[in-house]
Amino acid sequence: MVNIVLVEPEIPQNCGNIARTCAATGSRLHLVEPLGFDISDRAVRRAGLDYWPMVDLRVYPSLDALFQANPDPDLWLATTKAPRPYTQASFAPGCWLFFGKETAGLPQAFRERYAHRCLRLPMREQARSLNLANSVAVLTYEALRQQGFPGLSGEGEMGGLAAATS
Repeated sequence: MVNIVLVEPEIPQNCGNIARTCAATGSRLHLVEPLGFDISDRAVRRAGLDYWPMVDLRVYPSLDALFQANPDPDLWLATTKAPRPYTQASFAPGCWLFFGKETAGLPQAFRERYAHRCLRLPMREQARSLNLANSVAVLTYEALRQQGFPGLSGEGEMGGLAAATS
């Protein structure tokens, strides 16, 4: 399993897309408050998120609370400020992938504390960043690929794409 951590996410559509990725991959979603949106049952039903019951969701009031509940996670931080690309990381089963809020990224002190665990997605210099949901999907699937896609159907195949092009 991969643990996806969103630190102070602001955009509900990004969180919805990330939750869908978690539902499809069996990854656990951890949200660190404050959240820029409502995740109550009523709000989720109103948004039509039919996959939400498939998401293993944990919510924490702070990063400190997350680390108290989950001491010493095998963590990786996604940041545009990282010196090395994600392809140089070895993602172990149960790893934790941390992503910051859309407008500011991860807190600087947090990035500095774990500078040796910071990764970036290569992109053109003129581009500020990728969409948060896209970044989560790229890193989640890379971590799962390195682990042999445990528990996922279509391992080693093109899945629905092969059937659609046949």
